[in-house]
Amino acid sequence: MTLLIIGTCAVLMIRGINVVSEIQIDHREKAYALLKADADKILRLIQVQMDNLTMPQCPLYEEVLDTQMFGLSREIDFAVRLGLVDQKDGKELMGSLERQLSALHEASLKK
Repeated sequence: MTLLIIGTCAVLMIRGINVVSEIQIDHREKAYALLKADADKILRLIQVQMDNLTMPQCPLYEEVLDTQMFGLSREIDFAVRLGLVDQKDGKELMGSLERQLSALHEASLKK
């Protein structure tokens, strides 16, 4: 039995099988939760902007949306590169936010 500690990740080797510690799993869960919270903030920001400030065809709306979405995509890319978030999960988070924003946009056009 061998215990390797690399940064905050501990890997236990038992007969050639890696057992990832709870520390790494906890970091992955926290990273995904933070990214999800940021996605939720973007959705709320855009919803407030559409309800109170501007219409979707306004350049300010588009600039805020583009800037926020780009920032989130960079956060996700960073977390993926660190191995804290699976690339598939990161893409699904972005896709989910895009679908929610699209539905919000469609709803605003029907008003």
